[in-house]
Amino acid sequence: WDRQPTFLIPCSLLTIPPSPALSGRAYVREKVCQEYRMLGKENFRTLTIIANSRKYSNGTFEEIGHLVREIVSLAETCCADGADPSCYDAGSTALSVKSCSADSPFPAHPGTAACCAHEGLERKLCLAALRHPPQPLPQYLQPSDKELCQAFRQDPREFADRFLYEYSSSYSQAPLPVLLGSTRTFLSMVSTCCISPAPTACFLKEKLERKTLSLLTLTSNRICSRFSVYGKDKVSFSYLASLAQKIPTASFEDLLPLAEDAAEVSSQCCDSVAEDCMQKKLLEHTAKVCAALSARDGRFADCCKGKNLMENHFCILALPPAPAPKLPEASEPTNKELCGKEGALHATRSLFELARRHPSLPDAVLAKLYDSFGKVHGECCSTKDPSACLDSKRKRMEAELPPLVEKASQLCGQYNKLPFLEFKKRLRESLTQTEPEASPPQLERLLEQRVSFASTCCLPDSPPLLCASKVSSGLGEVCKQESCLLG
Repeated sequence: WDRQPTFLIPCSLLTIPPSPALSGRAYVREKVCQEYRMLGKENFRTLTIIANSRKYSNGTFEEIGHLVREIVSLAETCCADGADPSCYDAGSTALSVKSCSADSPFPAHPGTAACCAHEGLERKLCLAALRHPPQPLPQYLQPSDKELCQAFRQDPREFADRFLYEYSSSYSQAPLPVLLGSTRTFLSMVSTCCISPAPTACFLKEKLERKTLSLLTLTSNRICSRFSVYGKDKVSFSYLASLAQKIPTASFEDLLPLAEDAAEVSSQCCDSVAEDCMQKKLLEHTAKVCAALSARDGRFADCCKGKNLMENHFCILALPPAPAPKLPEASEPTNKELCGKEGALHATRSLFELARRHPSLPDAVLAKLYDSFGKVHGECCSTKDPSACLDSKRKRMEAELPPLVEKASQLCGQYNKLPFLEFKKRLRESLTQTEPEASPPQLERLLEQRVSFASTCCLPDSPPLLCASKVSSGLGEVCKQESCLLG
């Protein structure tokens, strides 16, 4: 890339709002052609590979390749001087028909059939809005320097295309400008160092220079994956609970503004095409966290000592929970408070108090409880007798919550403390005692469910979508299924 593009994404990759000055179709064509002419064919192609690999993160390299060739060919033909104004609309219609055919070479999506029931512009906009959910964990593994150079020398173009696909689909939730910067500098590093007389020293120097950008890609992918699954309010709660477990002596009033600020960063930057949104806002947020918490906690102070704010942020994210302090019993919100104007805030405070007293309670369980509290609020506060409804729900929670919290905390506490084989051995012994009537196959199934839950969901960067399904299967038997808090 010889210059920074302004990030106008091709319409086949993004839904573009209509312009009052142009008809919808003409506006879309103008946007794409403006981008194509400004970037040139090769840079347009690179952007198209990245954008589609992000959008269809479960698609194969071949499927993405088919789609990219069609989009680039369409732009090349219809953006040429003297091209018929109807060329782009006709070409994109043919593309949508191909997407809907039984033998479509493009990435499969469960929503395609519903889109194909529509026709014309409605079908195109529906197909353009489809995207795969984020991969639970990034799959990209960087080869050794020697392997990189071997693949690069063999076929530089194939190497670049495959890297763009693998990296962009693996970090599909990182904002587009972050991915563009990260992939561009990586390919530049490979092309420079593989022809260098001292490749080892060259790679070492370049990787050091890329470190901040690599951390930004990893961190923003994690942040935006959570945001895409949870939404702004739940992200704010998730971050609040995480801080409460890392610094349990801090008050709700100390930590809530920081959690809301973190959610604001996600909301503003995850879908932004502004070049430096994520880096700028994330560094500003890190500075606020360091200013607020360094003096209160030695571990935060250590993380905030560095001059590189991106590394400081990564250090804070990786902090394990602190041991639970001795705190007075938390007061429960009254029925009047729960159904009042600030009911959601009172419920959040209640869960905050739970999180700081149980540092090993994983995000997946807290997120389920957050949903349950919201459901109870919605069901009870709109009835004729909210107090009677809330009292009955409260009784159920008092019965179900303690065993659930204890089991999840114990499981994650042991997983994070013990070597894996020792953890599995103790868990098997524990299940043998608590489930004496289970047959060996049933016991093995329970063991595998718990191990799978712990190894995926007891970590600070646990994948939210995957863990939401694992919570019910891994811990669901602690309550009656028809009225389970985890339902």
